[in-house]
Amino acid sequence: MKKIEAIIRPEAFQPLRHHLDQLGVKGMTVSEVAGCGQQKGKEGIFRGTKYEIKLYPKVKVEMVVDEHEVDPIVEIVMEICTTNEAGDGKIFISAIEEIYRIRTAEKGKSALI
Repeated sequence: MKKIEAIIRPEAFQPLRHHLDQLGVKGMTVSEVAGCGQQKGKEGIFRGTKYEIKLYPKVKVEMVVDEHEVDPIVEIVMEICTTNEAGDGKIFISAIEEIYRIRTAEKGKSALI
């Protein structure tokens, strides 16, 4: 089992969710986050006062899936979320040792379904 964490632009989330539903992704956790990378930040002016924006709003989508599902999901995230500009986001993949469903005490792959 693998955990996929995708940090994406907020406007890309609804189209991504639609495509992941069509692919059959059963569950995900979604968080509103903020961050910066190559974008660095920008300066703005509000009522004559300069201010600096260093963190941009992002959406973090987390999924735990069977290993064979990783490549198709990554392809969809890349296809939907790419604008070819700094700030498109990142995808992190990590191994999951074990999963437990709290309600039934199932473990392993059966706890995912």
